[in-house]
Amino acid sequence: MVTEVRMTKLKDPNIFLSDIDEVPSIMIGDFLVMLDIDPPSPEFQEMARKELRESPEVQKEAMSRLQELLKAETDLHCPLENDAWLIRFLRPSKYYPESACKLVKRYYSFKAKHPIIYANLTPSNERNIFEQDILSIMPSRDQYGRRILILEIGKKWKVHKCSLYEIIKGCILHMEAAILEPATQIAGAVLIFDLGGFSLQQAMQFTPSFAKILAELLQDAIPLRIRNIHVINQPYIVDMVFTLFKPFIREKSRSKIVFHGTNQNSLHQYIAPNYLPQNYGGTSKVPRVSGRQYFQLLVMGDKEYEAINSYGYNKK
Repeated sequence: MVTEVRMTKLKDPNIFLSDIDEVPSIMIGDFLVMLDIDPPSPEFQEMARKELRESPEVQKEAMSRLQELLKAETDLHCPLENDAWLIRFLRPSKYYPESACKLVKRYYSFKAKHPIIYANLTPSNERNIFEQDILSIMPSRDQYGRRILILEIGKKWKVHKCSLYEIIKGCILHMEAAILEPATQIAGAVLIFDLGGFSLQQAMQFTPSFAKILAELLQDAIPLRIRNIHVINQPYIVDMVFTLFKPFIREKSRSKIVFHGTNQNSLHQYIAPNYLPQNYGGTSKVPRVSGRQYFQLLVMGDKEYEAINSYGYNKK
C-alpha cells in the first residue's frame, strides 16, 4: 500500500498551540487520512448540546470562568488565551468550569509526577513504538462518531524491542492527537486491546506501580472521553494481569471495560462490523492506518507536541 505525505491548508489558525499553519495528512492508497480539526458538523453540534450542555452562551461563560480559576494557579503555566485549548478541557467536563479546572490540574500534575514518560515526548523521539506496529487506528469513526484506537499487545509485542513505557508513550501521543479534534472531544474514543498471543513473558512486565500509572492516566489525567475499552482474544493469563489493575479502577471505569475473548459477535454489539477490519469480523473497506503510517502523520506535528510540552507546573 503506497503512502503519500501531504499538507492541507489550516482553516482555523487558533486550533494549534504552535505556529503550524497546515494540517498533517497522508494518502493511503485512495484514502486521505488527516486530523479532523474542522468545526463540528451539525450532527456533532447536536450531540454536544444533548450530552455536554454545549451552546454558544454556555461555552463563552464557561471559558471565562475557567480562565479566572486557572489564573489563581500561579505556579501553572498554560495557554489561557487559547479558546480551543480551554474547550479541550471543558467538553469532557460537560462545561462545568470547576470540574474542568480540576482536570487541567490533574493533567499537568500527572505530567510533573512522571517525567520518565513525558520528558521530550514527541513523535520523532518515539519512532520505535510506531515501528513495532503495536498501535494503529481506524481512519473512519464508528457508528457513534467515536475514534477507534487498536493496541495489539500480544503477537506483535516483542518485550526485548519495546518496553511498556514506550507503549504508554505511544498511547499518549495518539490521544493527544485525538484531543485536537473537535468531533473527538465531543463523541470520544474507544480502545481495542487485542491480546491474542499474550504470553507469560509479557505478563511479567506488568507491575502494580505500572498498573497504577496506567489507571490514573486513563481515569483522571487525559481530557478525552474514553467510552469503552474492549479486550479481545485474551488468554486466561490476562486474568492475572487484570488482578493488578483492579485496586486502582473505580466502579464507573470498570463498567466501561468489556471482555470479549474470541467472540467477535460480542464486539459487534458495541462497534458495528462495517467500521471494523476483517480480522475482527468487520467489513470496512477503509484500510487500517498502521503504526508506521500514523508515525508519518504525527511526526509532521512535532512542533505542536513541543508546544504542548512547554506548558505545565513551574514552567516559564
